[in-house]
Amino acid sequence: MKQIKLRAIEPEDLDLLYRIENDVELWNVGTSNVPYSRYLLHDYVANAKNDIYTDRQVRMMVENIEGKIVGVVDLVNFDPANCRAEVGLIILNSYRRQGYGTAILNKISDYALRILHLHQLYAYVDTNNKPSILLFKKAGFQIGAEIKDWLFDGAKYSDSVLFQYVF
Repeated sequence: MKQIKLRAIEPEDLDLLYRIENDVELWNVGTSNVPYSRYLLHDYVANAKNDIYTDRQVRMMVENIEGKIVGVVDLVNFDPANCRAEVGLIILNSYRRQGYGTAILNKISDYALRILHLHQLYAYVDTNNKPSILLFKKAGFQIGAEIKDWLFDGAKYSDSVLFQYVF
């Protein structure tokens, strides 16, 4: 399995985050469908406490053993009453299909269980996103439900699979 490290976002990561958040190709796999300004991202990096209980989310950069950034992973929609959070990840194009996705999901799951003491992680995946479906299955996530017309890309609705990892 690929060796990775999760780390806090640093100001030096702003340009990469700006490119990721404004990549229209990624808007159909997440919940955002509007561009982010550099100012807004700078403000987020400067003011995020990196404490899931304060921010209700945590975002981390993912580095490989050479110290190169291979992606970003988020825990969002944190629900402390029910001890769960939604997981999302983006792997940079040049690092896809090399085992980093599985390593990231394993690492963030371990962090969620051992550090945050969560009971569950979940993710919504478009049923047309076959690579992500295979990734979540490989990482041990189970399909909890199939949801009709859950995602809208601005032109059409698509179905989604709710993946769950219960510890």
